[in-house]
Amino acid sequence: MQTTLESSITFSGIGLHSGRDVTLTLKPAPENHGILFERRDIQIGNPVVRARWDYVSETTLCTKLMNEDGTAISTIEHLMAALAGCGVTNTLIEIDSEEVPILDGSAAPFVKQILEVGIKTISSSSRIIRITRPVIFENQSGWASLTPYDRPEMEYFIDFDDCVIGKQSKILNMSNGSFVKELCSSRTFCSNKDVETMRENGLALGGNFTNAVVVDGDKVLSPGGMRYQDEAVRHKMLDAFGDLALAGAPILGKYEGHKAGHFITNSLLRKLFSKPDSYTVENCSEEVFNVLPGSGVDLTEFTAVA
Repeated sequence: MQTTLESSITFSGIGLHSGRDVTLTLKPAPENHGILFERRDIQIGNPVVRARWDYVSETTLCTKLMNEDGTAISTIEHLMAALAGCGVTNTLIEIDSEEVPILDGSAAPFVKQILEVGIKTISSSSRIIRITRPVIFENQSGWASLTPYDRPEMEYFIDFDDCVIGKQSKILNMSNGSFVKELCSSRTFCSNKDVETMRENGLALGGNFTNAVVVDGDKVLSPGGMRYQDEAVRHKMLDAFGDLALAGAPILGKYEGHKAGHFITNSLLRKLFSKPDSYTVENCSEEVFNVLPGSGVDLTEFTAVA
């Protein structure tokens, strides 16, 4: 089924990397509209950017989209994860700056308000991308793969120098609200030693201890500590889930990431779509719809986290 929002939702906050104030509004959209960003501050050129894998122009610390006129929108991964995790397939996202607001560093604020306003069905027809043959992308940093599976599943492994994070792994069946219940409240994180370097390079200008988890060796510097013992790997899965949502339709298959960031996940999608024998695009049956991430999700499954 194709879905949209029951009514509009507005968010205000700062951009993590730009440090600028941002206002963003999610609006209901018709069948086959897809997910589109519209820059309300753009006066010249096309202000609309499609949320799709082949519009990704940069993957340094976040995912950035750009259209043919150079109109850009960055740090989209948390919002895309929230939309996919709630099963929203059509929306117009109006925004008055280049960067999506970071809010609390997770997808939870987006998820909460999406589920509060409600989601409505606008068409009984929808499509899925079924993985039919394994695809893998790897480089010196790590690797990611998509393999055939009868439901959406994710497995992830990370390894960081800070011992408060260290090595973590997690596997999740992503069907029926797992994103909302298990991943959406996990926050972006960074090492304290990297903060100054990022700021010297014009990044993380809006970052603080309330919108990111800052760690230093065996310490968590952000007040309140971690929301989960394995919050770091959960957040990496959140990011990957948001990047995979740029496929254009739900993926039926297993994603596995080993120290994989935005670049690796986007490169995996590019490799997938360059190999037509590795996937099929199918009409979504009721049986398959019932195992998709947003199927049957409602506000009762959202657990507020301090």
